[in-house]
Amino acid sequence: MEANMLDAASTALITLLDPWRLFLLSAGVIMGLVLGILPGIGGLAGTALLLPFTFNMDPYAAMALLLGLASTTATGDPIPAILFGVPGGAGSAATVLDGLPMAKRGEASRALSAAYMSSMLGGIFGAILMGISLPILRPIMLYIGSPELLAFAVLGISMVAVLSGNTPLRGLTVAGIGLLISMIGSDPQTGTLRWTLDTLYLWEGPPLVPIILGLFALPELADLAIGRTAIAGNMAKTDARGMFQGAKDCFTHWWLVLRCSWLGAALGAVPGIGGAVIDWLAYGHALRTEKGASQSFGKGDVRGVIASESANNSREGGALVPTVAFGVPGSAGMAILMGAFMIHGLVPGPDMLSKHLNVTYAMVWSVALANILGAGLCYLFSEQFARLATLRYTLIMPTVLGIIYIGAFQGARNWGDLWTLLIFGLLGWTMKQMKFPRPPLVLGIVLGEVVERYLFISIQRYGVQWFSRPIVIVLFAMALYGLLRPLRQDIKGHGGIKGMLSGFGITPQLNPKQLFHVFLLCVIGWALLEASSWNFSAKIVPLIVGGLAFAFCLFSLLNEVFRQPGEAVSTGLASAVQSDVQQKIHMDLESDTDHVLTRTLAIRGLIFFGWLLAFMGSMAVIGLIPTVPLFVILYMRLEGPEPWKLVIPQAIGLTIFVYFLFDQLLTIPWPPTYIGAWFPALKGLIPSV
Repeated sequence: MEANMLDAASTALITLLDPWRLFLLSAGVIMGLVLGILPGIGGLAGTALLLPFTFNMDPYAAMALLLGLASTTATGDPIPAILFGVPGGAGSAATVLDGLPMAKRGEASRALSAAYMSSMLGGIFGAILMGISLPILRPIMLYIGSPELLAFAVLGISMVAVLSGNTPLRGLTVAGIGLLISMIGSDPQTGTLRWTLDTLYLWEGPPLVPIILGLFALPELADLAIGRTAIAGNMAKTDARGMFQGAKDCFTHWWLVLRCSWLGAALGAVPGIGGAVIDWLAYGHALRTEKGASQSFGKGDVRGVIASESANNSREGGALVPTVAFGVPGSAGMAILMGAFMIHGLVPGPDMLSKHLNVTYAMVWSVALANILGAGLCYLFSEQFARLATLRYTLIMPTVLGIIYIGAFQGARNWGDLWTLLIFGLLGWTMKQMKFPRPPLVLGIVLGEVVERYLFISIQRYGVQWFSRPIVIVLFAMALYGLLRPLRQDIKGHGGIKGMLSGFGITPQLNPKQLFHVFLLCVIGWALLEASSWNFSAKIVPLIVGGLAFAFCLFSLLNEVFRQPGEAVSTGLASAVQSDVQQKIHMDLESDTDHVLTRTLAIRGLIFFGWLLAFMGSMAVIGLIPTVPLFVILYMRLEGPEPWKLVIPQAIGLTIFVYFLFDQLLTIPWPPTYIGAWFPALKGLIPSV
């Protein structure tokens, strides 16, 4: 068996090193990097676009092209995440926490280099793990059913304790809200429409892409516009020395790279988990296990970048395992890849591990080589990328915002995507100002749907017997330990329950920020009221989750109102669910607009979101592509003002880029406009009208 594997692996490598196949692999890598850099676009659209071009290719060439793109999208993701705080994809949101602070203090090159190297090592490790584990894991994965997948998701949700940082009750509140958001749409059991607001757009639930961009991209851009500065004030450390240091960091922390790569590959092999939470889980793992992480993570610690990116890239190798072995796609991209299997007569299953073992190992080599090529190209242009962080906000903002709107529109290609982006952008900015952690919200949104789906399937198929399955028992025990361990540590750290409750008084301590708690209580209360009239099967889970979220939010409010002055919020009742009694980290980016007066901050915040509304209004009237140059010109002239010699080239360049890539190449169906309805003849003359 081992001889056959080695022979197949060597034959696949020799076949893949053919110049034409290497060229196709390189072309896929370049496209993957470009799509990764563009916020919200991702590799899904690119993979779907390339699929028809593989009809006349042999299987080796087709897999090289498609996997070259799919494997390196995550390598390009950290570039906008580190430089602007804008995740290139959902899988790089955790990179923002430490990457952006590093860029702000002039260490953009080091952060980028660490991201590239850890991405490459993670991708290679994921490929190696796939190559070794396919024959071994097949019998094990045949045993895994919906109960085990449910237990994996529950274990992931237990990471809320870590991702809540020093505000655990707030974290549990927003995690509960995330779970409720995941339940929006048609109930899988009864077909009941839950919280759809009588709109067809919400029948399938809000898409993840505009939510992620709204929560993590718009708040950072809002702070940039409010502060009215460049991201980094100097280039002192953005040179070759910083690049070398970032690569060195990865080898210094090789054990962290290895652990997070294994975690990413393992979770990538679990269908339904998805890349949107894998980086957060890896980040949480590093936070709990790395020495001194609780004091430095979130403030520009390179280990945070390494943990997130090594897991982010290794997931593709893991996602290939169930795709190849069972025909169960580990991700949306793998589902498209299965279309390539059908085109070339490849049937996932035993044949891929026997008759077509050469093709299987060609995929392994494609993932490994693509990661090496992708990292090399990023290193080649990294200094130019790093310099973007020193540009004035008026030069950066219009281009990034335009791309974000297009990226958000990829969610469902509906006007609702843009409203979702705006609503979650306002929510994310408010949460950042109020120091509510945003990662638990994402965790709840992503894993909530998985939990409900597999819970329903497990009960229907196994009854209550699924509780006794060994893997389920182990995973549930780990999840329970992760949640109860903080309670035990907190009680012990305060000398008992009496000491833990001693920090409370009877005199209320009121401040305006507590109004956000009241707002959340009203939202959750409305959701519970709406759910009370549904069919029992449709409302039981939402009522339980909503009730817990309401309780956590109420306790959080009472904790802050009756906490004695001088007492840390992270002690007493709030710490009852904290992951570590010594942990003082705020598991999110902190606003760097403290130098701005409150009144000025509010005015500039309104101006920023006013620009977003103006963009949407213009898009509704004349279409997206005509709006792009208009927006660039008005923003740069009114906010700067920037000289015309910079304004005109940027407006023309961005418009041409958007037109050829998104309109001509990706053929995005733009939403209807008023001018198109009024003057139908213009539809064929002006793109996007």
